[in-house]
Amino acid sequence: MNDRQFRFFTLSISWTWLTVFALVPTLMVIITSFLETNTTQNITAHFTLENYAELVDVAYLKIFLRSLLIAGSCTLLCLIVSYPFAYGISHSSLRYRSILLLLVIIPFWTSSLIRTYAIMTILKTKGIINTILLSLGIIHQPLQLLYTNIALFIGLTYTLLPFMLLPLYANMEKMDLTLIDAARDLGASKLTVLRKILIPITMPGILAGSMMVFLPAMTLFYIPNLLGGAKSMLLGNLIQEQFLSANNWPLGAASSVLLIIFMLLLAHWYWQRNPDSDRTELL
Repeated sequence: MNDRQFRFFTLSISWTWLTVFALVPTLMVIITSFLETNTTQNITAHFTLENYAELVDVAYLKIFLRSLLIAGSCTLLCLIVSYPFAYGISHSSLRYRSILLLLVIIPFWTSSLIRTYAIMTILKTKGIINTILLSLGIIHQPLQLLYTNIALFIGLTYTLLPFMLLPLYANMEKMDLTLIDAARDLGASKLTVLRKILIPITMPGILAGSMMVFLPAMTLFYIPNLLGGAKSMLLGNLIQEQFLSANNWPLGAASSVLLIIFMLLLAHWYWQRNPDSDRTELL
């Protein structure tokens, strides 16, 4: 087999895989979003736009806006935590850099669902935090940490932090440190160096990491269910409920299509800001 045949063979496998497991399911979701539902079957082959009209309802708009707010706050929190950590890793010695990166990657070796249950063990009324605070006499009653927005943010941030940290690290590793040294020699303060040099240079990593955190934060339904309680209804919970509980597949599909459109708009915005970026790096 020559190089041309091998290239054709590998590309054929890749395109077949993407077609069967990505394109076809997406098309099925889009088609389902324009169908009707009834009490005896999940879908009926009657074209309608009522599913999209129903999403304009105030209740669904509140869920969408709440999802945007929580996902945006989680993204900002991940950025604040990850930025100095990524800078420290990228400019540490090669010996310690490998160890620090390994510590970032190790959580991926365990199911995120198991890690979420571990967070529940830490935050519950008789969990580790309340037990320590009570034993030290800092509090006299257990704090209500679980089933709150605080628990939700902790769970989302802990789960999605590596998705922000790794793009930042990849961007900072290539950074020319002489620019920072030159700025300091010219009398620039640390804040000026951060605002005029670090942030502009690392903006591609910031944007890529923000997209990789923002979109999953809107759709990870099990974290709001386990840590946020019944009141933490996000877009992912809405889609899951329509498919698995309400058996309203068309409405769930319409919600998914709305999310796909939003994702494409964010990707277009990212590529407009970074015209030289690889179009496949976010897929």
